[in-house]
Amino acid sequence: MAILLDGRQTASKCRERIRAQVETLVKETGVRPGLAVILVGEDPASQVYVRNKKRACEDVGFVSEEYRLSADVPETELLDLIDTLNEKETIDGILVQLPLPQGFDEKKVIAAIAPRKDVDAFGFENVGRIMTGDFDFVPCTPAGILMLLKEYGVELAGKRAVVIGRSNIVGKPMAMLLLHENATVSICHSHTKDLGAITREAEILVAAVGKAGFVTADMVKDGAVVIDVGMNRTEKGLCGDVNFEAVKEKAAMITPVPGGVGPMTIAMLLQNTLTSAKKRAAARQ
Repeated sequence: MAILLDGRQTASKCRERIRAQVETLVKETGVRPGLAVILVGEDPASQVYVRNKKRACEDVGFVSEEYRLSADVPETELLDLIDTLNEKETIDGILVQLPLPQGFDEKKVIAAIAPRKDVDAFGFENVGRIMTGDFDFVPCTPAGILMLLKEYGVELAGKRAVVIGRSNIVGKPMAMLLLHENATVSICHSHTKDLGAITREAEILVAAVGKAGFVTADMVKDGAVVIDVGMNRTEKGLCGDVNFEAVKEKAAMITPVPGGVGPMTIAMLLQNTLTSAKKRAAARQ
């Protein structure tokens, strides 16, 4: 039976550390971290995510600002709002909740966020910094996975890691982070031939494909550490990309869904915003 990598517990510890650092930052510099979240449209899942982020900000002592725009608002109005927030001194992070409604150019919107406030780390400058290893922000889900692995003492150097999925949000940056930790990394995707032969070599397996139960027990090496990034809504409720019940019997460690990677994603958003606020405080001295 695999050890469960408890994202809720680890995220709670992370928030405690952040809360303490916020108190110190405010006391010593007068700077309180501020996060602005922009929600365009009425997507139910996005509304839940925004509500959770606002609650997390309040929990650690951040200033939290929420901006809601209708789905038919002109793109120029959204870009103007981002420009205003780029210049607002009390805002350290700007997050535009994705996906945007049809008709919006997500790349253009993300590029409009100032790199110093791009706490999702989706913009070109921050993505480039991740490639070189000289970065301030890392996309929140890969950063949360890395912290979770370290919290449970998983050694990464020299290990064979396989990432299934090559998205810009999870797959690619996850591979880069593992590479920076001296793992030997393979990225698999929809055109990978004999996928199972590759995943069975993985000592660390990250599944980020968005397909319920995609990773089956026969694809997993005995004693592997399995990270399930998936969050799929099915008739039976939420489930991940991994067939949890079967794979937990082979893996040494595994993340549950829900309660694994998800809470860590929000914790890393807070961490990125705190990092930005510290840089603002340093610039004022």
